[in-house]
Amino acid sequence: MTPTGLTLDDATALVLIDLQGGILALPTTRPSGEVLEKGIALAEAFRARKLPVVLVKVAWSPDGGDLPTLEVDRPGPAAAPPAAFSEIPPELADLADVVVTKRHWGAFTGTELDLQLRRRGIHRIVLAGISTSVGVESTARTAWENSYRLVFAEDATADTDPESHAHSFGKIFPRIGKVATTDEIIAALGGA
Repeated sequence: MTPTGLTLDDATALVLIDLQGGILALPTTRPSGEVLEKGIALAEAFRARKLPVVLVKVAWSPDGGDLPTLEVDRPGPAAAPPAAFSEIPPELADLADVVVTKRHWGAFTGTELDLQLRRRGIHRIVLAGISTSVGVESTARTAWENSYRLVFAEDATADTDPESHAHSFGKIFPRIGKVATTDEIIAALGGA
């Protein structure tokens, strides 16, 4: 059974955030292997319907010159991680129509994501990945502000902090989109 009013038409794309080596290695609220498995299931269902699959990864130049340098209490990396940090597992990479590299939390800032979606006539995004309160939520807020309709795959999303994950799914995501499971999304695509 799908959530009330969940419809996924041919103007829908899947956007998976940061399902890459270095992020998948972090301790998360849901095992990252499970998140990857759900992401692959979603990507396969979207490919079966000939709908776009967009993979977003975070990476920086080897010299670290494009790392965020703002003064904050909890800074990010001081140097660019090794290339393996940004590698997308081959079983997921093979399902991508578009790969977007970001250098900030959100996938729209400084990337071609909006262009890639609009040129394909996309108006709805199914969003999932790691981490809920950082990459996923930042991307979702910008998508919503740009009038994309959103669906969040709760069981294909995880965070490193349980309270942050719960806050995003309990307080933020229901106000800007619909929350569903992977199975519900696949059913709404007509694939189950």
